Amino acid sequence: MEKVESGVSKNSMIIDKKNLKELVYKIALFIAIIIAWQVAANYYDSALLLPTPKATFDRFVENIQNKEVITNISITLSRVLRGFVWALIIGLPLGFLMGLSKLANKLIGGIVDSIRQVPIMAWVPLTIIWFGIGDGPTIFLIAFSGIFPIILNTIQGVRNISPDYYHAARSMGASYFSIFKDVILPASIPDILTGSRIAISSGWMSVI
Repeated sequence: MEKVESGVSKNSMIIDKKNLKELVYKIALFIAIIIAWQVAANYYDSALLLPTPKATFDRFVENIQNKEVITNISITLSRVLRGFVWALIIGLPLGFLMGLSKLANKLIGGIVDSIRQVPIMAWVPLTIIWFGIGDGPTIFLIAFSGIFPIILNTIQGVRNISPDYYHAARSMGASYFSIFKDVILPASIPDILTGSRIAISSGWMSVI
């Protein structure tokens, strides 16, 4: 028992040292970036071209105290969130369907890949015609940019599941719904989260 506890304590100490080391590296990198930024700002000597870190920080503090700026940020966050939700609503079912069914993947995969190649800006005129001026076009573009990472990562998550899990569940008499709920969904969550993270990033870049 004492050996087990000593082994656990040693492992925790190793993890703490590793985390401390990573933290030191991150702080050192941040300081190096600030120094390089300051040197470059002094070299160009132009607040318009490259303001100093202090001037940037001062303007940041000023903006976060501005009610109009906070209101606009809230509107943008709302648009990104709604677009992301739509990407999940459409992307997850398609991803599971294409990951579980080879036939569905063959039927839908070509269409998804073709649409995915269209540049996001090419959809702007159509979205304005379809949804008019307002939140509609923006939410559509955010959802459009985020739906494909969710679909692809969900497919990958389903396909990465070992067949042994399916065999074990079927041998115990599990229904298809139980297999989906207790095997497929939990096992594919890490890939779904990866796709969601990429979708959020893509959505931010699609805000117009």
